[in-house]
Amino acid sequence: MTNAIKKKSVAPALLLGTLGISAAAALGWITYSRLFINHKHPLPLALNAERRTFANRAAGVLSYYRSRPEDAAHKRPLVLIHSINAAASAYEMRPIFDHYRGTRPIYALDLPGFGFSERSDRRYTPNTFSEAIADLLRTQVKEDQAVDMVALSLGAEFAASVALAMPERLRSLTLISPTGLSERQAQVRGVSELLYRTFAFPLWSQALYDLLATRTSIRYFLKQSFEGLPDEGLIAYAYATAHRQGARYAPLHFISGKLFSPDILERVYSQLRVPTLVIYDQDAFSAFSALPDLMANNACWQAEQIAPTRGLPHFERMAEVAAVLDRFWQRA
Repeated sequence: MTNAIKKKSVAPALLLGTLGISAAAALGWITYSRLFINHKHPLPLALNAERRTFANRAAGVLSYYRSRPEDAAHKRPLVLIHSINAAASAYEMRPIFDHYRGTRPIYALDLPGFGFSERSDRRYTPNTFSEAIADLLRTQVKEDQAVDMVALSLGAEFAASVALAMPERLRSLTLISPTGLSERQAQVRGVSELLYRTFAFPLWSQALYDLLATRTSIRYFLKQSFEGLPDEGLIAYAYATAHRQGARYAPLHFISGKLFSPDILERVYSQLRVPTLVIYDQDAFSAFSALPDLMANNACWQAEQIAPTRGLPHFERMAEVAAVLDRFWQRA
């Protein structure tokens, strides 16, 4: 009987002790984040190209890279859209940008809240990103011809929304490892909003983001998207861009689930009338189970599997990606 009483009295003490240690560790990390982590890290250019800015009503000042050969007016523009994650930027499209540099006009946007684009504390929604892309086409792409657009991962959803709204501005759309091509549970707005309010609470939002943006964390997540070793330049740039003032605001919306559109397949993808190519293989963060039915029901869609790759084929198999793109553009 005495032993049972002792066990009952020890259990709450152990629980309180564990909670106390956890609280102390959390407070210690919050303090370390505020006092010792540099949130004004120098940020070099993601691409060896001219960088320009323009104002967007929904997202403030946006930045993009531009490369235009001398005879650019007579060549079809290429527009590149990166993905959304904790440390995204136009660097994610660098292999494609470098491959086609000098052959045609190229535009690579830093999406709102990333890279050199404004990182203000505002509400970020899927429409924020779609409008940024649409504004780039309306105000910055000066060539008269419709563009070829290539978008990566979640950026594909925003690019596809623009293609649906502005089909006259796109000659073709290529989606690399796109999200939204699997059965997606309808989001409960209250849940994603609760998650966002929890993650964005001022006391710990920066410290939480700093945990996601350590070199170890960045390397771990990027490793999931490479068949071989992750690209060291991408790791270095991801760390730098994640340690800028305001870097946490857009990613916290992403990890809360607020930037995914649960109806993207029915509302946008299935309605597209622009020639659309999917480049894919294995992917730790996306599935493509809806792709066969989509291609069967919409003749504008086609797909090419480049194996073995895991989400970023243009970093590991750029020659094959370029061959696929060139064939697709010739047919389009």
